[in-house]
Amino acid sequence: MTELAEATSAVTFDSPQLQELIDHIADGAIERDERDELPYAAIAAVKAARLGALRLPVERGGGGATLTQLYEVFIELGAADSNVAHILRSHFGIVEDLLRSTRPEDGRWLERIAEGDLFGGASTEIDAPAGSTDYPYRTAITQTPSGLRLNGTKHYSTGNLYVDWLIVGATNVDGGKVQVIIPADRLGVLRPNDWDGFGQRFTGSGTTSFDNVEIHPEDYFSKETSRREKLPYPATFFHLQLNAMIAGVLRRVALDAVELVRARRRAFYHAPSDVPAEDPILQYSVGLLASQAFAAEALVLTTAAALEQAYAAHGTPEEQQLSLRAALLNAKAKVVIDELANRASSELFDVGGGSLTRRGAHLDRHWRNIRSIAAHNPKTLKAVAVGRYELNGTPLPNQGFF
Repeated sequence: MTELAEATSAVTFDSPQLQELIDHIADGAIERDERDELPYAAIAAVKAARLGALRLPVERGGGGATLTQLYEVFIELGAADSNVAHILRSHFGIVEDLLRSTRPEDGRWLERIAEGDLFGGASTEIDAPAGSTDYPYRTAITQTPSGLRLNGTKHYSTGNLYVDWLIVGATNVDGGKVQVIIPADRLGVLRPNDWDGFGQRFTGSGTTSFDNVEIHPEDYFSKETSRREKLPYPATFFHLQLNAMIAGVLRRVALDAVELVRARRRAFYHAPSDVPAEDPILQYSVGLLASQAFAAEALVLTTAAALEQAYAAHGTPEEQQLSLRAALLNAKAKVVIDELANRASSELFDVGGGSLTRRGAHLDRHWRNIRSIAAHNPKTLKAVAVGRYELNGTPLPNQGFF
């Protein structure tokens, strides 16, 4: 892979610099999968290009992208290397929170983002019900003779191997929930590479532990419940990211199908054509995959436009209904995208023979990654929630994992 020059400002949407970065990430994806190599170099390129500032206004040193454009980039990153897209998931959610913040002191974090720093989150604990907002954190800040100290373990802390700062949800000394922002390399912060999933293997989605980590008064970020509770259906942003990543992988599946058929020089003796690219059965397979990729991307971008409209209405009487609409569209999109993508990543093998199952082809990575991303929130529960709403007007769940 070629090295990328460090940017003097954040990359902008649809710019040659952004395309160069995405191509750079894609160029090494198969080799990383082959070598079980963590994408530190790819993330270094992301930081150098200041991709993490894509959503910041230009006047604040950012790329000035709209919300819909951000999701277009997520699709492109998913097609290049879904691990890299997933690593950035928490960061862009934190950026959205900061952009909505009215606290002047939060401006310092936007400055760090404009300079290329990446942020990660440490919230989930293994004993808590998924999506619960009432469960007390076991990770806690205590007063010791040496000062405030943080201890505990977080799970599913995607991306934390690669980031510069961590936002940690914890129980404070007074028993309330708080968030602190600390340097990811502060003494006592442990980020082992212990994620053992069969897909999205390089996302660092394992544990983040805190062993007597110093906490200073300036590390306090907010009361843990003070931010997203102000936003109806706050999880739509994050789950639409997952849909966008799957749509990106599906785009790569369709592109791989084209390349595989074009490269084939021999056909089955009973095939309709001696030239694979002229075989109507293979043409159908490629056309179907390309159409499914298009449909998935269209669903993501339609939902992104709805979410952008809801965000623009923040604080108005229309916000609740627009946010509900975006959450509903996202749920419907997931049910369809998961079905399309899981099937397509298997049907890819129909465009070739047994040679496509060679480990060196790494085509199994598409199914493994899609299956792992889709498992974040079962489509069955999404479909049930949609059905209840359509039949009875039952409100959609409005917590962190819907």
